[in-house]
Amino acid sequence: MSKMGTLYIEEKSYFHRMDGAVKLILFIIWMILTFLFFDFRILLCLFLIGCILLGIAKIPTRSMFIIFSVIFTFSILNSIMILLITPTHGSEVTGTYTPLLHIGYATITLETLFYAMTLSLKYFTLLPFTLIFIYTTHPSQFASSLNKIGLPYKIAYAVNIALRYIPNIQTEYELIKHAQEARGIPFHKGEATLFQRIKNRMTIFWPLVIHSLDRIDTVSNAMDLRGFGKKEKRTWYYRTKMQPLDYMAILIGICILIIAIYLKLTIFYSFWYPL
Repeated sequence: MSKMGTLYIEEKSYFHRMDGAVKLILFIIWMILTFLFFDFRILLCLFLIGCILLGIAKIPTRSMFIIFSVIFTFSILNSIMILLITPTHGSEVTGTYTPLLHIGYATITLETLFYAMTLSLKYFTLLPFTLIFIYTTHPSQFASSLNKIGLPYKIAYAVNIALRYIPNIQTEYELIKHAQEARGIPFHKGEATLFQRIKNRMTIFWPLVIHSLDRIDTVSNAMDLRGFGKKEKRTWYYRTKMQPLDYMAILIGICILIIAIYLKLTIFYSFWYPL
C-alpha cells in the first residue's frame, strides 16, 4: 500500500525493516558494481540478482511497470542513436569487424550491436535496486538515518522533501494533461503525428515547471515562518536503530565490492565480446 504523497509502499519485508542509511550505502555499492563492469555476463548476473531482490522486497509489479517501460524506451532510443551515429564503435572497442547492415554512409557492425545491447543491460541492471530503494524507504525515516550518520539535518530534510515531491509532480502532470485534453489537445497515438504529440507535451511541461517553482516558494516561506534551521540540532519523529542484520548487510556489501574490484583488475578488465 502506497503512502499518500510518497512513493513508499508499506509491506512487511526485509528491505522495509532495513535502516534507510544502510539501503543508501548498499545502493551506492550496487551502482559502483554496475558501472565497474562492461561485461554482458556480469551485468546479466547482477540484473537477475536484482530481480530476485525485488521479489524479496514484495514490490507490486504494477508499480514497477511504468518505470521499466520508460527505461526500455530510453534504451531502445539510445541503442538506435549509437548504431546510427557511431555504427563501428563496437568494432573499435573489440578490434574485430563483422558487417551486419549497410545504411548508406556507413556499415553497422555486429560488434556495435552487441555493445549497444550491453549498454542497455547496464541501464536495466541499475533499475532493481533503485526501485527497492525508492519503494521501501520512507522519506522521513531515510532523512533521520542520513542525519544519524553525520549528514547535516538541513541537507537530510531537503532529501526528505525531494522524495516526497516526486509523486506530487506525477499527479500534477496527469492533472495538467487531462486539462489540456479537455481543451482538445491530442496526446495519444492516432490522434496526431509523432512530432505534433511531442510538441503538445510542451504544453504540459511549462505549466508544470511554473507550478513546481510556485510550490517550492510556498514551502520555503512556510519553513522560514516555522524557524527551520535556527537550531544546530533537531529531533526526528521517525528514528530507527540499526540492527545486527543491517551491519551484516553492510559488511557483505563491502566484501562483494572488494572482490568485484579485484576481479575487474585481474579478469574482467575490458569490454567482453563472445565472438
